[in-house]
Amino acid sequence: MNYNNWLASSAPEFTNDPLWRMEVYRFTVFAGALAWSDVSKLAQDKRTVSLSSQLYRAVGSVSANIAEGYSRRSGKD
Repeated sequence: MNYNNWLASSAPEFTNDPLWRMEVYRFTVFAGALAWSDVSKLAQDKRTVSLSSQLYRAVGSVSANIAEGYSRRSGKD
């Protein structure tokens, strides 16, 4: 998945959000979208269902930490 293609095809629910103007916010949403394809594949196999859940939570946590770190550093929190 190419970031520019994904950005161009993003849903209006995301792009209408005022936070969308912040590049770091777009990156964190993109990171979650990247992981979703892997999570979906892992969830289809009974042996890796728990791994898919763990991966999805981890990517969400990393995305949140990136956004929070940016907002604290830039004074936009």
